[in-house]
Amino acid sequence: MAPTLTLKTGTSWPDAWRRCLAVAPEAFRDDRVLNLWNGAWQEDGRVLPAVSPVDGSPIAGPPRLDGTTAHRAVCAALDQHRAWRHVPLEERRARVAATLDALAEHRGLLALLLVWEIGKPWRLAQADVDRAIDGVRWYVDGIEPMLDGRTPLDGPVSNIASWNYPMSVLVHAVLVQALAGNAVIAKTPTDGGVACLTLACALAAREGIPVTLVSGSGGELSQALVRAPEIGCVSFVGGRDTGAAVATAVADLGKRHVLEQEGLNTWGIWNHSDWDTLTAVIPKLFDYGKQRCTAYPRFVVQRHLFDAFLAAYLPAVRTLRVGHPLAVEHPDDPYPELDFGPVINAAKAKELRDQVAEAIERGAVPLHRATPDGARFLPGQDTSAYVQPVTLLNPPSSSPLHHAEPFGPVDTIVLVDTEAELLAAMNASNGALVATLSTDDRATYDRLAPHIRAFKVGHGTPRSRGDRDELFGGLGASWRGAFVGGDLLVRAVTRGPEGERLPGNFPEYQLLP
Repeated sequence: MAPTLTLKTGTSWPDAWRRCLAVAPEAFRDDRVLNLWNGAWQEDGRVLPAVSPVDGSPIAGPPRLDGTTAHRAVCAALDQHRAWRHVPLEERRARVAATLDALAEHRGLLALLLVWEIGKPWRLAQADVDRAIDGVRWYVDGIEPMLDGRTPLDGPVSNIASWNYPMSVLVHAVLVQALAGNAVIAKTPTDGGVACLTLACALAAREGIPVTLVSGSGGELSQALVRAPEIGCVSFVGGRDTGAAVATAVADLGKRHVLEQEGLNTWGIWNHSDWDTLTAVIPKLFDYGKQRCTAYPRFVVQRHLFDAFLAAYLPAVRTLRVGHPLAVEHPDDPYPELDFGPVINAAKAKELRDQVAEAIERGAVPLHRATPDGARFLPGQDTSAYVQPVTLLNPPSSSPLHHAEPFGPVDTIVLVDTEAELLAAMNASNGALVATLSTDDRATYDRLAPHIRAFKVGHGTPRSRGDRDELFGGLGASWRGAFVGGDLLVRAVTRGPEGERLPGNFPEYQLLP
């Protein structure tokens, strides 16, 4: 009989909220967070109710601004930008470094907020915070040559990012953009992360970083955050539908932009025999329930290797640990070791279940469907945002699972017989951020990899967004605008020599680094 679980001591949402009020009272009010603009915390915006994906309990919701107020915030950010761009680099560096020290001091609280707001297991929540801190420190230590001959943009950088990596993607980008001499604007993701971002921005604002943090619907704020002439650059991370609208706007305006969009990242299996290595990596591919832009939800498998692939894949996927990220047997036990907790909300969980059911109804073959029997939950807790791992063979072409990233713990497998079929299946989404090809023969990999439309292609190993000097981008419809990572991130948000062509994917040209 499974033991009855309880919440780890000191990790409840009320515990986390009290700590936020103590650490940054200027940014938190009783039961709400504030917007940050014009250099001050503003008690404006219509607060929407929100619940944690972990157990459906109430948490802080975003204080959504209207378009008019958002434009006032952008105008104020331009004033900040005009002053900040003249601040000497050594002072900017000192302020960013002090911000990193403050983030490190409150690492545990930032991670705990990520657990409650977006459902990250403790290990991954800490990693998100650490990657932000360590990644920006790399820029602080080596920024001079990256800025040689370059100047800040004419206006602030507007950041619109998805909810899944508030620290290692959004806060990381904001601090590097500020280090490069720009004022920065961040929009709180609609689906989660508002308290974590509020705390991080409060710590940055205390050190004099010119940061603006606002909440609101993308449609209502796009005129201010994307189209406003005051904006010097738009940095977007999200889905293709929203990204296409942003891409159209910035193209029409000729505005500097970085648009990271989704793609169906694929893992190909061709003339392969190292099954032990594949078995070892499968659980890692389910980190955070595959709610990552670099997740691998599609395997493209050579038909005559399908039995060997299943023998390697199924035992691994059956080891996955799912449950409440803070549920322990005894209150003072260590945090549980989980591969993932909930997806971002109950609506997304229902969408995934419906897509799986529809795909099976139309001919997909279920190869693995885990049950919640072994999952770690508190007695009587709401589990509506949890999805157990599913693997389907040959999703029908009419299913979204055939051509789009599910953004959840759902794997699909497609069988192929020829190299041409392999490449076509691996390029099903017209561009991706990452891909991998497992094949024993290096010459085969070298011949096929250039035809896989992904920015990064691994040989038998997964690829990731990367940190520090590792570049990042996408091919096809998965990316628009300048590539980032390493010195490219700094180049994307600064001006260089007249006529400079940035590496990236632009309407008029594509330039690989």
